[in-house]
Amino acid sequence: MYSTRCLFLRVPPRLSTRLFRRTRLLSTASSPDGPSKQLKPLSDEQRQFLSSALRVNQAGELAATLIYKAQTPPLVRRHPHLRPLMKHMYDQEAAHLITFNDLVHKHRVRPTALTPLWSVLATGLGWSTAVMGREAAMACTEAVETEIGDHYNGQIRTLLDIISQWEKDGYDAGSELSELVATMTRIRDEELEHLDHAVEHDAKKAEPYWLLTGVIRAGCRGAIWVSERV
Repeated sequence: MYSTRCLFLRVPPRLSTRLFRRTRLLSTASSPDGPSKQLKPLSDEQRQFLSSALRVNQAGELAATLIYKAQTPPLVRRHPHLRPLMKHMYDQEAAHLITFNDLVHKHRVRPTALTPLWSVLATGLGWSTAVMGREAAMACTEAVETEIGDHYNGQIRTLLDIISQWEKDGYDAGSELSELVATMTRIRDEELEHLDHAVEHDAKKAEPYWLLTGVIRAGCRGAIWVSERV
């Protein structure tokens, strides 16, 4: 029913020095308030944060598409009324993955080396929770989206802090990071929408709820930590 074909792009393993390159030159154009402000070049730490963020987000969205792809057949066979919801959530995750594939390709960020492992684990998690039942599948979604929502919030805060500091120092923040914040905010909101759907469909009735969600959330945190670095 759903295909992830062509969603994951291979990009060169080398991180280009052009990643988020910003000019140091003042624009010769003038505005009513005077000359245009200088663009602030990224520090090495900021460049590393951005490449890490794109890498882990791409990995996370790939895992999400595979979880939903694996959950859908066994879940829909027993609960046909869930087909539109599962397709809606899958389609959104697939769009998120395409977005981060494009960003990773554009900025020549190295994808995580553990993509094959995460793909197997995500597929297994999706299939096993669906086989356990509707409540377990929804508890899986609740657990994953809780961690992903927190993760995106942290990234958004860091980006806003960078932009705020640049503007405080009198630099032009430019449009690239602001657009990235807007993209991440939209995606975060859609992830939290999935969390709400899961709760509405009895995620908290899964047995054993606290053990199941606790293990999945811990696994997500571990995968995030590793994917940021490897």
